[in-house]
Amino acid sequence: MEINPSDELEICEIFYSIQGESTWAGYPMIFIRLSRCNLDCSWCDTKYAREPGTVFSFENIFKIISEYKCKIVELTGGEPLLQESSVPLTKKLLENGYTVLLETNGSCPLKIVPPNIIKIMDIKCPSSGMQDKMLWENLNYLNPYLDEVKFVIADRNDYEYAVQILHKYELQKLCRAVLFSPILGRMPLQEFAHWILQDGLPVRLQIQQHRIIWGENTRGV
Repeated sequence: MEINPSDELEICEIFYSIQGESTWAGYPMIFIRLSRCNLDCSWCDTKYAREPGTVFSFENIFKIISEYKCKIVELTGGEPLLQESSVPLTKKLLENGYTVLLETNGSCPLKIVPPNIIKIMDIKCPSSGMQDKMLWENLNYLNPYLDEVKFVIADRNDYEYAVQILHKYELQKLCRAVLFSPILGRMPLQEFAHWILQDGLPVRLQIQQHRIIWGENTRGV
């Protein structure tokens, strides 16, 4: 494996866990959480990733992840696409037989991401305070067979906004899955599920499995 010694990334943490979100929920997966974020969502559950991290070379990253019996990797954050080397890393991972997921907040251009990377893109709802940061042209770069779009929903207003965007752009035609993810503890799940059923939405209700398993404040899961 040829790696340029100058290739490096600022990383918050690397860990092996059960994926708790998206259509990949339940799968064992290696997570590479990159440091820093350009947004400041009111309900963010990984604010610690906004802080400066530790610089890792690609060589060190591959040395760490090779210790795990797993060939699925997700780049998350923070916001991975703030660091230019994140895209070359995804390419190196693909070259070495990994399935690669990229979780992104929707504010950075997706056109630079290789088409065979599985992108999971947020669309920020009003409660986040970051609603106006969405880069809408990113919808043009979604792969309808691989990619997913996620709404994190705190209340009825968020839900109605998500439904509006879903219908306006016919998101279910642009991606593999549209995820409606209620913030844990903010609203009764039965009520949330009833809204989806009542409106007949082509979406997937997403509950954060890792927080159910390990609790709300556990890092590295």
